[in-house]
Amino acid sequence: MSLTVPPSLLRAAESGSVADDAFVACVRESLPYAWQTVSRVAAALESSGAEFADNEVPPPGEAERGQLLRALASDAIRSSLERHFGVKLAFQNCHRVAAFRPSAVDSDTYRRFVSVRGQLLNQSPELRDC
Repeated sequence: MSLTVPPSLLRAAESGSVADDAFVACVRESLPYAWQTVSRVAAALESSGAEFADNEVPPPGEAERGQLLRALASDAIRSSLERHFGVKLAFQNCHRVAAFRPSAVDSDTYRRFVSVRGQLLNQSPELRDC
């Protein structure tokens, strides 16, 4: 599933200027599961005093997994989500999304999460196919 781009947004892109909020709206409409997941971890972070909040629940199906992968694998989509929610996103496996406070990006917690060791420790046989 790619983004469902409204004609007006496509015309804006063809003329060279795309408003961030219009692109974010396109992402929200096109990738609802990814949007909900990122929204949830961003809200959890905002309501806590923690350095980060994360989602460890696998997507309910392949379509939802695909949405999450598309959103976080695309530099444009990921950076737009980060700007919109005011967070730094980190991603492991096919579902573990974390939202970090921008000030925590230089923290040991962030470095552990995005490290090779962190990636290896977050593996399990159930997730081999994700």
